[in-house]
Amino acid sequence: MAVSLLTALIALGLLHVLPQLAHWRGDGGFRRWVAQLGDTAGPARVAVTLGVPVVFCLVVLWLLTLLPGSELFRLAFSLVVLLYCFGPHAFEADLEAIIKAPDQASREAAAQALSDDGEAVAWNAIALGEATAYAALRRRFGVLLWFFLLGPAGALLYRLAQTLGRDPSLRLDPSARAAAHAFANAADWLPAQLMVFTLALVGHWDAVIGAWKRWHQQQSPNSWYVEGPGFLGAAARADVQVDIEAGDGYAEERVDTLGELVRLRSALLRALLTWLSLVALVVLAGWMR
Repeated sequence: MAVSLLTALIALGLLHVLPQLAHWRGDGGFRRWVAQLGDTAGPARVAVTLGVPVVFCLVVLWLLTLLPGSELFRLAFSLVVLLYCFGPHAFEADLEAIIKAPDQASREAAAQALSDDGEAVAWNAIALGEATAYAALRRRFGVLLWFFLLGPAGALLYRLAQTLGRDPSLRLDPSARAAAHAFANAADWLPAQLMVFTLALVGHWDAVIGAWKRWHQQQSPNSWYVEGPGFLGAAARADVQVDIEAGDGYAEERVDTLGELVRLRSALLRALLTWLSLVALVVLAGWMR
């Protein structure tokens, strides 16, 4: 866990100092791999598409243990994998592009980069806040959780599952697309739940937890599996709505959408620091035994 925490800190630091690292984290290789499996179909295609890269990652990790100084090589390999998994877009850079855009048209165009499934992002505080929360889940928090729990292979599986299950430009048969989408939703469930509670801790507890409870009361038990973790979107909307109401934002045109985005970015940063602090406490507890 200590090595995982160190790797995560290095990766996040590199992305902060060198945001251009995002440019090499494309999905070209994975897309070619998906295309090569065009003669297969259904859940089996999803299993092979995701399983082979993950097994390859595990094999490389095992081979590295046979080398002198294996810990250093494993750290370097884990760092490369984690940087890749934080892609394909730089989350912070996308937010900066929106905030620093010179005009309204540029801001609305930049906001579309937050969408991972091709859905348009409307230019209002609530819709933008929801899209930002989902982008943070799939480009930061989900990757980190599975990295801490299952190592580089877990992070890679999560990243590839999100790409396969949510990118409409990938050519999949209906059965494979449904299976990939369901698997991506399943991988989102645990990090999305933890994100809700962390967002509540660093934001508006009553509003966020209230929205989370209402979503679960109104939805069928398995709706998250079919439609995705909508409870996270509900929580993000509630968090933004409370801030709007506190500022007397009765009409959408009176709401400072960019101001809300900056506030939510700050809340998500505090949430990330909370996660890292908890992992650090686990590491320290292990050392003190």
